[in-house]
Amino acid sequence: MSGIEAAPRPEDDGTGESALRRELGLPGAIAISVGLMAPTAAIALNGVLPATLVGRAVPLAFILATIGIAFVAYGFMRLTRRFSHAGSVYAFTGATLGPRTGFLSGWALFGCYLAFAVSIPVLFAIFSQAFLSELGIGEVDWLPLALLGLALSTVIAYGDVRAVMRLILGVEAISISVVLALVVVIYARLIGGDPPGHQTFTLQVFSLPDGVPSSVVGLAAVYGILSYAGFEAAGSMGEETNEPRRNIPRALGGALLVAAAFFIVVISAQSMGFGIDAAGVEAFGSSASPLAELAHTYVGGAMAEVINFGASISGSGSLMAVLAAGSRLLFAFDRDGLFGGRAVGRVSRTGEPVVALAVISGIASCVLVAMRLQGEAGIDAYFQAGTIGVLSLLVAYLLTTVGAWKYLVFDAPRRRIFDFAFPVVAMIVICYILYRQVYPAPEYPYSLYPYLVLGWLAVGLAFVTLTPGLSRRIGDRLSLELAEDGR
Repeated sequence: MSGIEAAPRPEDDGTGESALRRELGLPGAIAISVGLMAPTAAIALNGVLPATLVGRAVPLAFILATIGIAFVAYGFMRLTRRFSHAGSVYAFTGATLGPRTGFLSGWALFGCYLAFAVSIPVLFAIFSQAFLSELGIGEVDWLPLALLGLALSTVIAYGDVRAVMRLILGVEAISISVVLALVVVIYARLIGGDPPGHQTFTLQVFSLPDGVPSSVVGLAAVYGILSYAGFEAAGSMGEETNEPRRNIPRALGGALLVAAAFFIVVISAQSMGFGIDAAGVEAFGSSASPLAELAHTYVGGAMAEVINFGASISGSGSLMAVLAAGSRLLFAFDRDGLFGGRAVGRVSRTGEPVVALAVISGIASCVLVAMRLQGEAGIDAYFQAGTIGVLSLLVAYLLTTVGAWKYLVFDAPRRRIFDFAFPVVAMIVICYILYRQVYPAPEYPYSLYPYLVLGWLAVGLAFVTLTPGLSRRIGDRLSLELAEDGR
């Protein structure tokens, strides 16, 4: 494991302040991955910007994202059969490529979680605004709604982890059911020849329109990956899940399969539901709430209200999952000596890293206020923070995938036929998508975000390079924390 050898895990000191609790089963592990992806909220908005880039072919961009994420997930699933750690990619990469690379991977993932802790409250606010508008309540600014959503999710995330995961999974199950009911109506009217306008059921949504360069699909695929972002969150519950080497890989695979089927079916319904002609594409690309508009058109106003409400509570579930995963990563950083002690690495009597939760929520609140003071509209704030998060996440995925390839090819006790090829394909897809964020350069301010992420990574690299002994402490701690029975 790149110089990290197994050693006995230290026992809890009995104070309740040094260890997380192993309380979750398979459903709880699935809940955090599904919750962080927030399928309902994600698919309710993440097709808008791609529609302005690739027109009718938004489902094609989602398919590319799905393929890339599937290959990435293979490496994660194989690694989680071996390693269980609250730091997720931080530990996976540290164990396979060494502590410095592990820290950089974890730092990239932490940047992603911070960005999502900003973007998801805005998502909650956008759908809350739409829901209130449907009820006839006047215009409400997005900032107070976003701060309210962040505060409520933080309070709930302080609770018992099992109750939080049950709540997240229940919320998302209800929201998904509502969206699927709408999608069934859309497909039925399209196939039955009873659309509200000139829409039709067509497979042209899986091909690029004339004049749209193939390079743009890579740019649009980022928003497909934004929808899948968080599938790996179950990995952060490795120290709190029973039989983690069996349940965590199953949770990752199960969450991804459900999300993939849901995303492709629903995004195709949206593209066809608006229509593939110029007017339909423009309506899709300019919509503030595509599913609610389709609900109005295909069913009626009551369904639109239900859709907006479902998307807002889906966003709140996603935010709980982000806070849970991000706080555990920050907990792992502090436990391994990043801040020189126990500054944020303390847990409550219920086993929650409460200080880390407060830190993430506080940072997100400050950024939200700053964005509003700059005059950002809600939809812009969501996509800007979300794009930054995805780019940082892709770096974490890339480093973890390189580590998975190295481990599977050279270090794994058993090798499978796909162990060499699948991580390589994942690396190619990730590198292609990252390249398309730089060339051809997207419009301002999105052209700046790759360099902003590079700056964040440079800060992390400076931490681990210039801080005396940090790399050694990380390696020593990981060698203890990754040493469980049977390793």
